[in-house]
Amino acid sequence: MVAVAAPLLLIAVLARRPDMAVLGLPLAFVAAWGRYFRPHEEPVLETELDADVLFEGQATTYRLKVAEGLDPDVDLVVMALVRTPWFRYDPPQAAVASSVSEGSVTLEVGLRSERWGLRQLERPNVIATSVLGAYRVQVRSAAAQAVSTLPLRDGFEAVDAVPRPAGLVGLHRSRRPGEGTELAGVRPFRTGDRLRRINWKVSARTRELHVTSTWSDRDTEVVILLDTGAEVGISEGIDGRSSSLDTAVRAAASIAEHYLRHGDRVRLIDTGTTVGGVRAGSGRSHLRRILDVLVHADRRGRQQDENQLARRHRIRSDSLVIVLSPLLRKEMLGYIVTLVHSGCTVIAVDTLPPDVSDVIDPEEHDSKAWPLAWRIRLLERRAELDRLGDLGVPTVGWRGAGTLDEVLRDAARVASAPRMRS
Repeated sequence: MVAVAAPLLLIAVLARRPDMAVLGLPLAFVAAWGRYFRPHEEPVLETELDADVLFEGQATTYRLKVAEGLDPDVDLVVMALVRTPWFRYDPPQAAVASSVSEGSVTLEVGLRSERWGLRQLERPNVIATSVLGAYRVQVRSAAAQAVSTLPLRDGFEAVDAVPRPAGLVGLHRSRRPGEGTELAGVRPFRTGDRLRRINWKVSARTRELHVTSTWSDRDTEVVILLDTGAEVGISEGIDGRSSSLDTAVRAAASIAEHYLRHGDRVRLIDTGTTVGGVRAGSGRSHLRRILDVLVHADRRGRQQDENQLARRHRIRSDSLVIVLSPLLRKEMLGYIVTLVHSGCTVIAVDTLPPDVSDVIDPEEHDSKAWPLAWRIRLLERRAELDRLGDLGVPTVGWRGAGTLDEVLRDAARVASAPRMRS
């Protein structure tokens, strides 16, 4: 406004143009009024999120309230959010404006999270404008807020078959009699049997004490081995294509939820860090601990060789180990072999995207040589997976519910088969 008023008044004086003075004086008056009567106290801002923990695809509302300290001459308040990757905004430009009513104003912007992870919402830019635009004040807003997006769990289910269950809780039937809920039969009473197990109908008919025996309810330790040493493919969020890391993180969340719901103990190991992971545990709170760790999964994590992995992450020999990996790193393949030799039941879930050859950027490679090199690497990988199969490690691609059904049945059948003694 000053930039317009000053030239008009200068022309009016030098050229003796009263008409220019008539145009410039009102603008100069408004500029002077805005300069001397602009507010010197900043209004009190309150920001809030309807929810700061979301699942992929869920939405929330970012709300800014100005309730105190707003100058009576302020007519309009504008808020613009700093755009953050993997958020979709409503309105798309992430900026809203609202007129002041009775000294207060509330501004809202919708947010939809499209990919798992922990992200910061930076301070929004807030500007208060007076009537006629006499002055404009930039208001400092509250501190940045963090939004945690948990990986979407896509309703994973698996058959109720677990090899070598161990423990005293859970929903999987043991191969040994004991305390449980599933009937195993009726047998004569023996010293040490509980009185409440006596089957009075059979005892009255046979005139000898008989008890009802059960199979013990057992659980198993499920170890989810998450390979974050590399990310292959393009990530487009929950509505687009998934990279190998996207598939692995979402599969880990689904598998953990399934086995924890069935009373098993679940452990998470992140191979990309020396301190990451979650110890074995059970219950709903344990699932939240696993999800909180998964949001920090990062492909730029530290790469460890098979000896470091075996030394830092010791796994019980009777555990069920589910490896989520694109199965490209020789260190991970070597660690799988080490787990097999230690007695673990290992299932490899292949997270390599099926269209990975179409999304590799040819500019990062020799445009003529990279297709042939990639084809040779895939052939080598196929041979390595065949060797894992010869060791008893099945490899399956992740496809959601039912992915592990067949391999779990086979593993339980092998574990329950009688062993030959030499």
